[in-house]
Amino acid sequence: MQTLIEAGKRLKGRSLLGISDLTKAEIDAIFDISKQLKELIISPADQRKILEGKTLAMIFEKPSLRTRVSFETGIFQLGGHGIFLGPSDISLGKRESISDIANNLGRMVDIIMARVFAHSSVVGLAENAGVPVINGLCDMEHPCQALADFQTIIEHKGKLEGLKLAFVGDGNNVAHSLMLLAAKVGTNFAIGCPKGYEPDANIVAQAKEFAKETGAVIEIFNDPAAAAKAADIVYTDVWASMGQESEAAAREKIFTPFQVNSALMANAKPDAIFMHCLPAHRGSEVTDEVIDSPQSVVFDEAENRLHAQKAVMVLLGR
Repeated sequence: MQTLIEAGKRLKGRSLLGISDLTKAEIDAIFDISKQLKELIISPADQRKILEGKTLAMIFEKPSLRTRVSFETGIFQLGGHGIFLGPSDISLGKRESISDIANNLGRMVDIIMARVFAHSSVVGLAENAGVPVINGLCDMEHPCQALADFQTIIEHKGKLEGLKLAFVGDGNNVAHSLMLLAAKVGTNFAIGCPKGYEPDANIVAQAKEFAKETGAVIEIFNDPAAAAKAADIVYTDVWASMGQESEAAAREKIFTPFQVNSALMANAKPDAIFMHCLPAHRGSEVTDEVIDSPQSVVFDEAENRLHAQKAVMVLLGR
């Protein structure tokens, strides 16, 4: 417990731009605070005092359901206030430079969350704001999603070490954060994706380096069945992310053999759970019979975005 407390203290005032920013102890501290907030071990009345009077600026270059609602609800439940800043409000790097935006916001708010296209945007904000910056999604990573996902795995499987997480589909930002977090906590990670759509080589190298500390196995396949074999968790995401709409038709043809359906799930363990960060394109990357099955925990994941992100804001912004 003392290790968790010390790790939590080290997060104060820092930014969260990617999973690599966190140590194993700091990840555990986030899970611990998230559990206390979710299970009301910290009462709602006490939660409202944690960030009382503090302001969260929420920058959005992309549309959002879960990210906006979870952050805006979360800061409210912690006693603070959220300000939504959409594309027409800011226009990052166009109407005003990212450094100027960061310097302005840093003098007025206590935390910044940014859901953007380019990773360089969250880096620029963090380098200039002087307050914690949280990556709410970028082209390289989606760390808040991964933290909520692994909290969900703990709830359903009771542990993380030694489990196998299979990601089937595009080697995208979500896959990157899941792979890095798996390596950090000792979860084996296998990804099955078409040739040419593998995860970023630098991310894979980072994950394999982290895995040396925990014993996690990181595997890349071009066969979805091989990735899903004996998996405890099967995970997928959309085949064309926001900003890739022009590629959607071509990707649909390429990724069709990577659909998560009952036949693919049969390769996993009988008690495997199915995960998806949502929104889901039903009939494309996943069938109704899988996403609506008892194995599916997609709405538990969605709820845990609230709790995991509250934990992040508590630890970074106190």
